[in-house]
Amino acid sequence: MTNDDLMTLLPLVVVIGSAIVLLLVDLWIPARQKGMTAFLAALGLAAALGLNLPRLNWNASAFGGMVVVDGFSVFLSSVFLMCGLLGIGLAYDYLKRMGIERGEYYPLLMLSVAGMMLMTNANDLIIIFLALEMLSIPLYILAGFAIPRQESEESALKYFILGTFAGAFVLYGVALVFGSTGSTGLREVFSAAEAGTLVNPTLFAIGGGMMLVGFAFKMAVVPFHSWAPDVYQGAPTPVTGFMSIGAKAAGIAALMRVFVTAFPSQAADISPVLAGLSILTMIVGNLTAISQKNIKRLLGYSSIAHGGYLLMAFVSFSQSSMQAEMTSAMLFFLSSYALASFAAWGVVVAMEKENGQGLELDDYAGLGKKEPWLALAMTIAMLSFTGMPLTIGFWGKFYLFRSAVMGGYVTMTIIGLLTSVISAYYYLRVVVVMYMKPGEPKVSGDFWLRLVTIGSAAAVVVVSLVPNSLFQVVLQALIR
Repeated sequence: MTNDDLMTLLPLVVVIGSAIVLLLVDLWIPARQKGMTAFLAALGLAAALGLNLPRLNWNASAFGGMVVVDGFSVFLSSVFLMCGLLGIGLAYDYLKRMGIERGEYYPLLMLSVAGMMLMTNANDLIIIFLALEMLSIPLYILAGFAIPRQESEESALKYFILGTFAGAFVLYGVALVFGSTGSTGLREVFSAAEAGTLVNPTLFAIGGGMMLVGFAFKMAVVPFHSWAPDVYQGAPTPVTGFMSIGAKAAGIAALMRVFVTAFPSQAADISPVLAGLSILTMIVGNLTAISQKNIKRLLGYSSIAHGGYLLMAFVSFSQSSMQAEMTSAMLFFLSSYALASFAAWGVVVAMEKENGQGLELDDYAGLGKKEPWLALAMTIAMLSFTGMPLTIGFWGKFYLFRSAVMGGYVTMTIIGLLTSVISAYYYLRVVVVMYMKPGEPKVSGDFWLRLVTIGSAAAVVVVSLVPNSLFQVVLQALIR
């Protein structure tokens, strides 16, 4: 390890260092002033974001080529850092209100963000596995952070057991790929596959399939999705909001790094499998969401469906001419989904009560009259999830569907359009309840929660007016 290696990964080093320092500093922060921990955590993430954004056009490697910094990693790392900052805004008032304000929350959040960032930088299968565990272990703890609430403990246990099981799939897949190629470096694996020097092609294919299972679990792709609704419902709501975006984006990053870099020769065989998973995920996620009465479970199945939409772009990666277009569409859609998600989860956090009430759809009755700004934010989020015009979600789906059509997957695109129409039923049902049903909802939330919620909703609309600007930024970063 050299100074150049550390400088290459400076934003990541800042996040990890800030989290460790924050753990120590928290020992001297009085119990009544734990909010200072949130401020320090936000300061560390903001500093890392400031260091990361100017690197959008970088193309460098470190630690013997085991990690890389390029446009893909810098953009996704920026998304993760923004998610961390917005996640702090969601949690600040919630933790105090629920009586679970403990200093460990923010360092754990930062360490999970660091794991996600490392996943985008990984250029070696060992680093990918380490990043997977680094982002997952803090999330296991955060899911059970509301102890002694039984739902939170159950959420953490389910996530831990299934998460470690998925991690074992990834690790065993890495072992099989190493046994077939003699290396864990993605470039070396690619070279061995292209040169036809694999020791055992069958084990190589099985290893890739096992890693696909592990990454699909992180994205909550059907049929590896069963954990998501239960974990989302039981975990503290700010954790759920952060997890629904961060874990999914990290899974996408892993899929991109492994299968685009190391398995391009198997692309023609993998693409139909991914197309099938995408179709199945969109159908199951949207149809199951229709029957949900709990808002956290509804958004959980919505998150599953959006994982299927993300896979739509990924199935075209076998065409080298489509890779930049496909990746740009995927990252644009991910950004649009993140903004809408924080707007929606912010309203859910504001509505939740100490006893866990306020999470049923009927509890939102009358919100449009009592809290018009929060109701408007939720409405914008629901419309963006559906893919309605004048929201960034419309453009996110437009770019995704366009890349799928250009890749020749017309049937999958039609199914994506049909499931989007189906999703309008349960998304607009939330809007109808807020504005058409009488009620007296009790709403909480401080300035920071409302800033995150209303600001995210505003960004959903504003960016939709200039969508091509963001798309071109991503595209230009990827083709350098």
